[in-house]
Amino acid sequence: MSKHGITREQIEKLINDNSGLLRLEPAWVARNFLPPGRRFGLPDDQYELGDRGGICERWLASTTPADNAVKVDNEGLSFIKTDGEQITLKAAVKVAGDLVMGSQYHQEHAGLGKLAKIFDYAERLPYHLHQMKEHARLVGCNSKEEAYYFPEGVDMGPSPETYFGVHPYIARDSMQEVLLKYLKEWKDDTILQHSRAYKQIPGDGWHVPAGTLHAPGSALTIELQEDSDVFAMLQAKVGDTTIDKSLLFKDVTQADRERQGEASVLEMVNWEVNGDPYFYENRHTPQVPIENGGNGSGDEYWIFYNTDRFSGKKLVVKPGGTYRSIDKGAYNLLVWHGRGTFGGLAIEGQNPDLDEIMVCHARAVKTIEVNNSSDVDLVIFKFFSPEINPDVPMLTHYPA
Repeated sequence: MSKHGITREQIEKLINDNSGLLRLEPAWVARNFLPPGRRFGLPDDQYELGDRGGICERWLASTTPADNAVKVDNEGLSFIKTDGEQITLKAAVKVAGDLVMGSQYHQEHAGLGKLAKIFDYAERLPYHLHQMKEHARLVGCNSKEEAYYFPEGVDMGPSPETYFGVHPYIARDSMQEVLLKYLKEWKDDTILQHSRAYKQIPGDGWHVPAGTLHAPGSALTIELQEDSDVFAMLQAKVGDTTIDKSLLFKDVTQADRERQGEASVLEMVNWEVNGDPYFYENRHTPQVPIENGGNGSGDEYWIFYNTDRFSGKKLVVKPGGTYRSIDKGAYNLLVWHGRGTFGGLAIEGQNPDLDEIMVCHARAVKTIEVNNSSDVDLVIFKFFSPEINPDVPMLTHYPA
């Protein structure tokens, strides 16, 4: 018996009994700095959670706990659907990582190394950054590189544009301290005047390295990232909502805060990336068709790429069609639209009881039949851990 209360034998039986496909329960995550966008389809009374804020995110195949001020046991962690004992995916990976991820991958990696999520806010998110490795490790966390995809057919919200980086002169001329006064005053959103906004387009996306200043727009967003929940907020107000300044220092050591105050956060900015005059060309990731991916009844596309930290695909199966899926390693999936079967397991988009699966390694590398029994496209998103797809495309880099 492990400290997680489960045994390897239990996980092995669970995987074998379900032919390598583990259904997952939805992991709803509350945030208290902005109101929820209410596009998850939950009953209205389930969005608001008092001091915890509101349900603004759903984490997918998560082995990462949410780092919120109001702590709730296991918030952010995904649970495997079972008929009996509650088992987190994190515990399953801990005691039987080779069975979930594959023996070789398990030998080379401590865990899944990534986190997929859907986030849904009523407003544009505050201008913020996620710490790079050297800063994240100071508070015992991983860095947080991430990427976005904006699914089609969803209301884009009131502010569907994202601010990225800073105007190039700020980085080029070592004018970073132009931002410092906003952090000290902490009164409004005018810090955004030093950034650039890009329209959010359905079916489109972005790659966002750690250390990038950004204020994501109000579109409902599917995100893939490293397994971390570190951030620093640099914007004092969003709409009518005042952001608690404690979130500026959430993942800053007490020693750095006392030594440098607000300036400590500016040391966490990757100024080369933020001041890149070709930020759009180097970070914009429209979906890319996968050559030879189609087999008559469907097609696959890269939607998360330009990095070796994670990767992701979109699978589209035509109405009434069957697609034969085969991949290079374990992944988790989210059924977004339509209904049918995946490896014989019933699936249905927008139904949290039937839309999320962890595909263990041994099953993922063999052919899986995906059937669309609906009269609309069956749309499935696949999320992969680091280094599983060595053929993931990279953008042509435009030097500054």
